[in-house]
Amino acid sequence: MALTARQLNRATLARQLLVERESLAVPDAVRRIVAIQAQEPASPYVALWNRIADFDPVDLDAAFTIGSVVKATLIRITLHAVHADDYPAFHAAMVGSLRASRLFDARFKDSRMSIDKVDALLPALLAYLAEPHTVPDIERYLEECLGEHRARLWWALRTFAPLHHAPTGGRGRSGAAGPSALRRRPTPSTRPKRRSSTSSGAISTRSGRRLSRTWPRRRSSAGR
Repeated sequence: MALTARQLNRATLARQLLVERESLAVPDAVRRIVAIQAQEPASPYVALWNRIADFDPVDLDAAFTIGSVVKATLIRITLHAVHADDYPAFHAAMVGSLRASRLFDARFKDSRMSIDKVDALLPALLAYLAEPHTVPDIERYLEECLGEHRARLWWALRTFAPLHHAPTGGRGRSGAAGPSALRRRPTPSTRPKRRSSTSSGAISTRSGRRLSRTWPRRRSSAGR
């Protein structure tokens, strides 16, 4: 049976959890949506508040902290939050475009760094990023590897390397304003053990506590 335009519209909205809020754990909701825009720190929190019944921002903090949800450069070369198990497939699908967006850019070519040399640096960089490091630390490490500073090298690598943003504690832990750290994608053997994201007490951060006190619990009937 063919769907009417309205039925197709409703089905599409329902698939994206935009018809009514549902009771889902944060990782399950993120996987259902596929990818959530996260270029602005607050964006995934607002997106999930609109979709999950009784959403608590601390649950998203917890998902980022234990690694069940990761934030990485993916679609449209911007940061998105995705389910950790989906990240490898998304990165594999996007890596060609991500590489081309930087390595064939005139700004990178001005660095006079060959693509082969960039690729040769990648294994060492990923080994270094087995633990989270801040951007200044990473730039110093690359400079030590090369014996000189190369403009736009990290700008290129951070876009296409299999990296994600790591919690840093304080406000930065939940992706709000604060220091930024990155690490390589954990392998199944190194990924932290997951805990249920339905427990709001799983991870407690200053930003999570602050948001949970003020976060709207219900959408008004006018907003439905």
